[in-house]
This record gives sequence, structure tokens and C-alpha cells, in this order.
Amino acid sequence: MRYKASLIFIALAGLYSTCVFSLENVEVEKIIQSCEYKNPGSDQRSILTIELIDKDGNQRKNVYRRFWKNHMGEGGVADKMVLFTEFPPDAKGTGFMRWGYAAGEKKMADQWLYLPHLRKVRRVSVRDPGDSFLGSDLTYGDIEDRSIVDDDYNLLRTDVKNGIELYQVEIKPKEEGALYSKKISWYKKGSTWESCVRVKTDYYDRQGNILKKQKLTWQKVSEAWVWDRVVVENVQTDHKSIFTIKDVSVNVGVSSRIFTERALKKGM
Repeated sequence: MRYKASLIFIALAGLYSTCVFSLENVEVEKIIQSCEYKNPGSDQRSILTIELIDKDGNQRKNVYRRFWKNHMGEGGVADKMVLFTEFPPDAKGTGFMRWGYAAGEKKMADQWLYLPHLRKVRRVSVRDPGDSFLGSDLTYGDIEDRSIVDDDYNLLRTDVKNGIELYQVEIKPKEEGALYSKKISWYKKGSTWESCVRVKTDYYDRQGNILKKQKLTWQKVSEAWVWDRVVVENVQTDHKSIFTIKDVSVNVGVSSRIFTERALKKGM
């Protein structure tokens, strides 16, 4: 089963659903199914770095050991993820756990935070999908599982540069009160559809003004697609977030015991 590469960086999840497109949009169907929904593997182990840069150039960096497991919608769960803080030193030992749910559940993720100085795990509730995730320019809504049938798609442009095909697609949510009025994504296809990935997305606010820009690069590890670097820039606030992932291992048999409050306290 393929999963949606929508940053994707925390969950890399998004259950694949069959969608019927009109005949004139058959190319859009192929693009979205091949380029947006990728195989992330059954589990991942990696080092995640998040850099936050404000409009004055002030920078804050956090480094995490990251564990992720694909649950493929079993029991309504899309995926589980744990972050153990390695840097900065005064935050070392802090743990964050997230259980994401399949799009069909229509349910926000469950989250837990462990603060070593308090020696206590507390539940972190998400009241607004527009809230910032870990202080970054991504929101909780950005990393939630989203089905292919939740949006309408329109192919805006096709280019070929140096033998590489590029597709520009407009994506509009079907639901009322969505975080964005639309997104415009660019997909890059190599010699085969299997190599096609999303490389850029512009997000437009509810008033139709551009809000933020996202650029992505990818790596392939053991037949799984894992993003390599993601840059998200809020053009309205001049704030930027840079996500990088390294030392990636895929399909290594990450234990389900890691995704528990007990493991969050121990820090693995």
C-alpha cells in the first residue's frame, strides 16, 4: 500500500483511496497517484534536525532521534512516531510521541510529551489544526493523514527540462473552513512514474493570498521514499523552518514497545 508524501516528515502517512476523475483529468489522476503517494516502508529510524529562523535571522536548532512505524490503518491508526531530543543540551531527554489516525477516522492525532525535569508524561491536545507543530511553519493540519478524495485537482502546466517532466497541479480542498483556499504543487518525474516526487508546494490562505512556500528533496532507502530536506518559508511573517533527515534506516523492525509512555520516560 502506498502512502501520501505530504510531509510528511513526521508521519509520511495518508491512506491511499481510489478516486474517480473525469476523462479530461486522467493525467492528474496519474500524477497524484504516482507522485504524491509513495512507499515509506514499514518503519524508519533516523536523526531529524529542525532549524527555525525568524525574520531577524535568529536561529534555533533542535536535533532528535526519530522512530516511526507504519500501521497502515490497522485499528484506525495510520502511523506512530517518537522523537527523543538530543540537542540542545538543556532539553536532552525530552520526548515527544504522536499517534496519527487514518483519514477515514476524521480524528486529530494523540500526542504525549515527556519533560525530564518533571519526570512526568503529559497528554498534549490539539485544539486547532492550524496551530504550529513544534514551533515550525508546519501546522498540525499539514501533517495529518489526508485522503486523495478530500481534494479536487487541476493540471495547470506540463514542462520538460533536460528530459525531466515537471507537472504543476492546483489542489483545492472540498471541505468548508479548510486551512488553505488552495495549494499549488510541482511534481518531478524521471525516467519512470515510480521515480516521480513532489518537489514544491505553495500554500494560499483562506483569503487567497500566498501564505508559505515549501521545497522538498528526497532520498530512496531500501525501496522506500524518505524526504531528505524540507524548507518551509512563511512569506507573510518571514519565518523559515528547515527539516533535514540523516542516518536513515528503513524496515529494521522497530519495536511497537517504543511507542509507549514507558519508553518515552526511559528515552530508549
